[in-house]
Amino acid sequence: MMFLRGIRAIWQREMLTFLREKPRIISAAINPIFWLLTFGAGLGSTVSIEGINYQQYIFPGIIIQTILFSSIFYGAYLVWDRRIDLLKAILVTPLSRSSIFFGKVISGITFALIQSFIILIFGFFININYTFTSFILVLLTITVSAAGLTALGLTIGSFMTSPEGFQLITTFVIFPLFFLSGALYPLDQLPAYLEALTAFNPLTYIVDLLRGLLIDLQYFGTNLNSLVMVGFAFVILFIGIKAFERMRS
Repeated sequence: MMFLRGIRAIWQREMLTFLREKPRIISAAINPIFWLLTFGAGLGSTVSIEGINYQQYIFPGIIIQTILFSSIFYGAYLVWDRRIDLLKAILVTPLSRSSIFFGKVISGITFALIQSFIILIFGFFININYTFTSFILVLLTITVSAAGLTALGLTIGSFMTSPEGFQLITTFVIFPLFFLSGALYPLDQLPAYLEALTAFNPLTYIVDLLRGLLIDLQYFGTNLNSLVMVGFAFVILFIGIKAFERMRS
């Protein structure tokens, strides 16, 4: 019972912080739409992939971009909490470290769902055709992928003591994950070395799963994509719990 109360307490605290930061909410909505309207529309005027408008093609990738940036950088708040000694105050409470960790993961999932929901609404304006089933499955995909990516951000944050160090490390994580995921280009005509790199990137399979749900275009298949996504989330959650247990305040 204390475990669940701890999760709820951390979630409530993180949500209050999030709702107070209006610029964070606005930028999270504007940046992906800006990508769609500039990058997507710019190339979309000259490029179509398998008869699909380029804006629609990269739409699943832009959703993943939103989740990736939001979830990974969520770990920076852990570093700031350590900097101002708030983390120490939380860790000395009766709450277990695992409940604190899961409270933050669920908070990261909530943020990702709020931000992604705004992007999904924008999908109506570029003719993304949702069904009730596809919309629910997209939200489920976002939930599972956000859990893994938030845990990844928290794992990195648990080892870092300065925001500058965190930003440097995450830069080398975020951009390879995103640009080697097939979010902006098809996977079937890549050079051999890039094909190998994308095959080892879990985001490749999550983007492909979302693309299948949203525009009915897939490269690997639903079963493999789902298996990799769930496996990635479980592995990173396990690593994150262990990192949190060993984290210094």
